[in-house]
Amino acid sequence: MRVPMPVAPHLPPKVARNLAAMGETGAIWLARLPGLVAGLERRWDIIVGEAMPNATEAYVASATSSQGEPGVLKVPIPGAQKAGRELRVLLAAQGRGYARALQHDPASGSMLLERLGPQLFQLGYPVERQIEAICATLLEARQVSGAGLQLMTGAQKADSMAETVRAVTARFDGACSPRTIEAALRIGQQRRDAFDPATSVIGHGDAHAWNTLQDPKSVGFKFVDPDGLFIEPAHDLSITLREGCNDFLAGDPVERGRERCELLARLTGVDPDPIWQWGLLESLVNGLLYLDVGSPDDAAPFLAVAEAWAAAEPPS
Repeated sequence: MRVPMPVAPHLPPKVARNLAAMGETGAIWLARLPGLVAGLERRWDIIVGEAMPNATEAYVASATSSQGEPGVLKVPIPGAQKAGRELRVLLAAQGRGYARALQHDPASGSMLLERLGPQLFQLGYPVERQIEAICATLLEARQVSGAGLQLMTGAQKADSMAETVRAVTARFDGACSPRTIEAALRIGQQRRDAFDPATSVIGHGDAHAWNTLQDPKSVGFKFVDPDGLFIEPAHDLSITLREGCNDFLAGDPVERGRERCELLARLTGVDPDPIWQWGLLESLVNGLLYLDVGSPDDAAPFLAVAEAWAAAEPPS
């Protein structure tokens, strides 16, 4: 029997669209959400407030304990693949470099997190200061041990990105040049081969200024929404390359990209070459994913940077 999709004005549009795309599975989850939230309010002695507007794969809302302590309730929607890895990272970190998990419900994957301050991008800092803040937070988060955690490895991340390149370019003929595809697949294999558990760290996977929030209890920042990777430190640094594509295209994208790599290397002590390689992969894959969901205008700057960087790669 088909369950009708309830009207849920309290859900952000992206969450509502993701649920609608799931059909009956999404409808059932949404119908059960009010009861689940009410049960968590009783068990955790909290009052849940307004939903937060930027969520995409979870119901996220403000919460307040009976003692007046602010928090954030997060309930992942069905099929959110990273939800289990996210919880494992947050529990392992215990507030170091990441938002602290105050409560969690294994059955639903729900989490009660500490409430942090504004996102880094909201503070109006210049780009270089944002990068410094992200790097400092990554260095703090890097101290958390990933030993024994079930996370996506660097080899698996490289494989998944290579598969995206193959699959999307097969569907969109001419999405990028053969040289760019060849360079990306070759680099993906190199990063796969470079995976070494002895030098890998817990990786956020998407460490940009929207996932970096001010810590009201210190002068620093903490991360939210980790993808949960066990990977070389260069990968997280490459995200600032991916997010800089529009800036790079305002001049020589290769020169500007290399300058950004050198800055990241100086701030963190990480070799710039793997940062560059992951950055090329991230830019290309992000552009292809935008193309795949019907957003060619959003895809364009990422694909243009990937093309320029691939053209600068020595031939195989």
